[in-house]
Amino acid sequence: MDMEKVNERILAFEGLIGKVNPVIPSGELYTGVDLGTASIVLCVVDEAGNLVTGAFQRGTAVRDGIVVDFVGAVDTVRRMKRELEQLLGRPLVKGAGAIPPGVSEGSAKIVRNVLEAAGFTVVNIVDEPTAAAQVLEVTEGAVVDIGGGTTGISILKDEEVLDTYDEATGGHHMNLVISGSYGIPYEEAEALKCSLERQGEIYHVVLPVIDKMARIVKTFLGERAVEAVYLVGGGSALPGFEEYFAAALGIRTLKPYNPMLVTPMGIALCARKGGG
Repeated sequence: MDMEKVNERILAFEGLIGKVNPVIPSGELYTGVDLGTASIVLCVVDEAGNLVTGAFQRGTAVRDGIVVDFVGAVDTVRRMKRELEQLLGRPLVKGAGAIPPGVSEGSAKIVRNVLEAAGFTVVNIVDEPTAAAQVLEVTEGAVVDIGGGTTGISILKDEEVLDTYDEATGGHHMNLVISGSYGIPYEEAEALKCSLERQGEIYHVVLPVIDKMARIVKTFLGERAVEAVYLVGGGSALPGFEEYFAAALGIRTLKPYNPMLVTPMGIALCARKGGG
C-alpha cells in the first residue's frame, strides 16, 4: 500500500464533500452509499474512478450493522442524493451499498431496499472491508473496518477475499463507556470522543474496548500468517489505535488519514465495477 497516495486521495474526497470537482469529464457516474451507525456518507466517482463529489450526514438509522430505521435511512439518503444532483446538475442513477461481513442475506436486502427506495439503481452490494481494500489497493493482508457498531475483518490473498468475519463491537460501544465514565448523555459522549483536544484522555478511557477489538481480530486470524493489518472506519480514528493493535497482534498495523472516509470511497469504486 502506498500510504502517501491513499492519504492524498482521502484528503481530496474530504475537500469535495458538499462541492464538485470542476475537472471531472462527462460520463457515467457511480455513487457509493455507506450506511454507518453514526453517519451516512455518499461518494460519487466517474467511470474512470475519479472523485466527483460527496456528502456527509450524522444519523442513527443503523445499529450494529443493521438498519433499524428504514424510513429515516431512506429519507436521509434521498435528501443527500437530491442535494448532490442539484450541485452536479444531473441525476445520480447507479449506486452501491455495503454491509458488515458475515451478516445475514436479509441485511443485504434491506440495504438494497434503502438505496432503491431513495431512487438508485443498485449495481452492487459488497462487504465493508472488501470495499475499503479497493481504496487502499491492498492485495494481501487483513483489512479491519472499525465502524460505529461492528468490527469487520476481511482476509485477502492475491486480491481474493479468503474469509470474512464481523462482531458487534465498535464506536457505539466506545460511546457507552465514555457516557458511563463521565456520567454524560450518549450524544455528548460521541462529541467528546471526536474532540481533538481530549483525544489522549479519551483513548485511555476506551482502551478496554480497543483491547476487545484487538482480541476479536487476533482470535479470528488464529494461526493464519498475515503480513499486515489495515485499519479503516471512524471507530479507529483515535491516535494510538494502530500502535495498540500492532503490539496486541504482533503484526504490522497501518491506518490511513481520516479512516472513516475510506469505506464509502471503496463502495463507489465497487459501484463502478458492478455497473459495467
